[in-house]
Amino acid sequence: MFEPFGVLASDEALYRLLLRHPPLDTARLAAAAGRTEAETAPAVERLAELGLVTLLPGAPVRLVATRPDAAVDQLTVRWQDQVAVARTAATALLADLPVDRRHRPEDQVEILFGRGSVAAAFDRLQRSVRRELLVLDRPPYAQEPAEPNRAELEILARGARVRGLYAPEALEVPGAFDVFEAVVAAGEQARVHTDVPLKLAVADASTAILPFSREAHEMVDSAFVIHEGALLDALVQLFELLWAAAVPVPGAVDAAAEKAAEAEADRQLVTLLAVGLKDEAVARRLGVSARTLNRRVSALMHRLGARTRFQAGLQAARDGAFDV
Repeated sequence: MFEPFGVLASDEALYRLLLRHPPLDTARLAAAAGRTEAETAPAVERLAELGLVTLLPGAPVRLVATRPDAAVDQLTVRWQDQVAVARTAATALLADLPVDRRHRPEDQVEILFGRGSVAAAFDRLQRSVRRELLVLDRPPYAQEPAEPNRAELEILARGARVRGLYAPEALEVPGAFDVFEAVVAAGEQARVHTDVPLKLAVADASTAILPFSREAHEMVDSAFVIHEGALLDALVQLFELLWAAAVPVPGAVDAAAEKAAEAEADRQLVTLLAVGLKDEAVARRLGVSARTLNRRVSALMHRLGARTRFQAGLQAARDGAFDV
């Protein structure tokens, strides 16, 4: 079962043996397997390194097998990391090729068939993002969106940018708007265009994936993978042209812009409080009503733990709150 991940058949046999037994030390495991302890110890070390067995504390140290589902997850992540390292190394090795052989036309386009192949390619593309992911999205969908794409949230969490451009019909899909609001709150920049021609995802302007057929339900059955070259440049330019003509998703506020606006408003309020202006002057300067001012000041005092307005202004200025 684990051979595709590079696990020796003899090591897997020990793992399977541990699955059927309570925790065993190396000597008892060797006896149960009909091997010498000298033969078993290196295999145990390999299994432990791969996360397939856990060493329990005590004397002697006992071994317990990792659950098969968790073991496969660990091996998959390890394999994907190794593939990413290999791809990076391969890209660096391109510099050793003559210029006329670095970008052959047949290397710039791949055609994938089968849901497994397409899903794996899309997963690799998302994991490869370091700077920016561009997405064109439109129905039809194989299934209604129920929750945000976890891979996208991971991309945003590691500081990369995601720009999503959606067809209006995408907003009509049940549950889609809640998903939009969630990903925008996480940092995605989302816009709508009346004529999104196809589904597309582009990672760092270096790799793109798009359906083989416009009629296909998502990129599940067949897809193109486009690598660096004139065709990819054209796809990126298409995205940028559509993006420039698009509008923000209605009701989905850009979280970063909203946060920046709130911070600026708080900076102004703190500055005015710190210099001791009266309420009327502060409200007039900020262009708000006395009631709104009182509400904002109360919220500010609560956040800062201040007992008076003047104290809130001084404390915020002293502590550098809101970059004052």
